[in-house]
Amino acid sequence: MPDDETCPACRSARRVLDPRTREAHCADCGLVFSGSELVNYPSPVDPNGGTGGGRGIGPSVEVHGTRRDLGTTLSGSRDARGNPLPASTRLHYGHLGWMMRREVTRGSQRKSENPEVIEAIGRSASRMDLPPVVKVEAARVFHEGSVRGLFRGRSLPASVGAALYTACRSYRMPQTLVEVSEAVGVRRWEVGRAFKTLNRGLPAPVPLVGFKAYLQRYAEELALSPSVRSTVEEMIERAADRPEVSGLSPHGLVAALIYIASEQHGEKKRRSDLARVGSVTEMTLRSTTKLLDRLLKEHPARAAKASARQ
Repeated sequence: MPDDETCPACRSARRVLDPRTREAHCADCGLVFSGSELVNYPSPVDPNGGTGGGRGIGPSVEVHGTRRDLGTTLSGSRDARGNPLPASTRLHYGHLGWMMRREVTRGSQRKSENPEVIEAIGRSASRMDLPPVVKVEAARVFHEGSVRGLFRGRSLPASVGAALYTACRSYRMPQTLVEVSEAVGVRRWEVGRAFKTLNRGLPAPVPLVGFKAYLQRYAEELALSPSVRSTVEEMIERAADRPEVSGLSPHGLVAALIYIASEQHGEKKRRSDLARVGSVTEMTLRSTTKLLDRLLKEHPARAAKASARQ
């Protein structure tokens, strides 16, 4: 092979032709050629057809990830085929890897792009067994809250917990503040205060998680019978519109209704189990049960009076 056909990176004369893409690349370092010219940039992907991938582009990365500039991790010692690189190429790739780490860790001026933030969100989401879409939404919420200055004066775990709790409510996932605070490693009131500030500062209010979402989760954990579950659904319809329950947490209200319905069907559940599942204390569960029991007994009497007036 003539000298003009040698690889400019490793000076190797061995080339391999890809039969699918008709591209030639160096067999030693993997450098891609087109004919006898070096391809500096990957060819654009056809939006109307193809498999949706491009040679040399690398895997897709998440929004607000820490590897948005370079989609490939540079090892510095071997190429994509596992072949060892010469000393000159190792120095070149080592410099590129150093520049990538510097841009990721020190080049970003925004708090939401800090690798520590992304790592904290991913670690807490893994502890709560949340899907990747909730993790991405939490990163987006954290970014928006940081830009608006809503986390000023708050600790990083409390801010991450508020973003995770907001993302869970956005996707109607029945997660409680207690579970989020345990995942991020701070007290419940710290996450609660950060979430209140975030909820007031966001342009759109954070949606509420419905009672039935908590009922579905608790029914699976407590192995409730269909009769108890249907009774709780009827109780939710009767008590949800009462102003007396507006200040109650939805997970505590559902746990109290499960306790009442279980007693009615002879499948009594222990208060300790319901308090643990509902992330409330036994005292809170007892007071909520008394309030709901009184409201449910008043409901038939009011309905009878309204029908008599008509």
